[in-house]
Amino acid sequence: MKRQLKWHSLRFRVLVIAILLVTVFGGYIWYRIHLVTRQLPMGTGPAGPKIASEAFADIWTKDEVVLIGVGDSITRGLGATKAHTYFELLQRNDNGFFPDMVGCDLESVMPNLKAMNYALDYTTSQEHIDVQLPRIPKHTAAVKGLAVVTSGGNDLIHDYGRRKPVDGAMYGCSYEQALKWTENVKGRVRGLLEGIMDRFDGECEIFLANIYDPTDGVGNPQNMGMARWGDCIEVLELMNSKIKELCDEYENVHLIDIHTEFLGHGFYCTQFWRKHYKPDDPCFWYYQNLEDPNQRGYDAIRRLFLRKMPEVLSEKWKE
Repeated sequence: MKRQLKWHSLRFRVLVIAILLVTVFGGYIWYRIHLVTRQLPMGTGPAGPKIASEAFADIWTKDEVVLIGVGDSITRGLGATKAHTYFELLQRNDNGFFPDMVGCDLESVMPNLKAMNYALDYTTSQEHIDVQLPRIPKHTAAVKGLAVVTSGGNDLIHDYGRRKPVDGAMYGCSYEQALKWTENVKGRVRGLLEGIMDRFDGECEIFLANIYDPTDGVGNPQNMGMARWGDCIEVLELMNSKIKELCDEYENVHLIDIHTEFLGHGFYCTQFWRKHYKPDDPCFWYYQNLEDPNQRGYDAIRRLFLRKMPEVLSEKWKE
């Protein structure tokens, strides 16, 4: 004969189950809120690769060199003081702030350097062609051209899932949609690169950065307070492959791989079990908007440019 549960015993079991469900659900909600609101360590001191000072010991060229910046807010410098954007630090190091980089800047090896930054915040590849490219003056063969470019990132992340994804504002798109749209971005960036080359009758070397990933390869932007995007990692990899293909097409276009360098310095920088955890510097290199670098992030980017530039320019342009 079955034993019937007493009413108070059944009520106790229901209460325990309810408490467990509330605890689990509440813990999950707390974790999600904690992820979005927590303060990530930014660290201090140099960020990014070490730079060999020997590469900057001799003059690369005494010819007039025009350095131009083209692209989005990374090249414009959103999130940093003017003196500490990567574009400014390329030209002249802040010796008081970065004593390890004294003498490792373009002014030290190009005494006749001039610079102009045409980059604008929140701009996409089409706007780089339509708005920035026409502002770059034509230069004679006596002038060497040097361009640093960040383009394509905003084509991926606009409009942050607030609207249906389209070409030029791809956030939330499927991988199948991205197959066509990233190829379109590649075509626009190709037009931008060739437009820059056309502004210089003489030599022109272009350094094109790829696109970093603030999710550190995890790929769940909803944990950062953004809309879900299931295919975001695959689409980002596809876009970066298009950027690499462009660099491979032209002998004078050189890839700056900020994507690899920034892995482990994004939203999950403190989680030691993650694939890209960096125990020597488990710090956040992004600005509060998650799109742009913070001060240490900009330091890392300028070092990436300055590591690549001697490989190219000290041989091609060296007196």
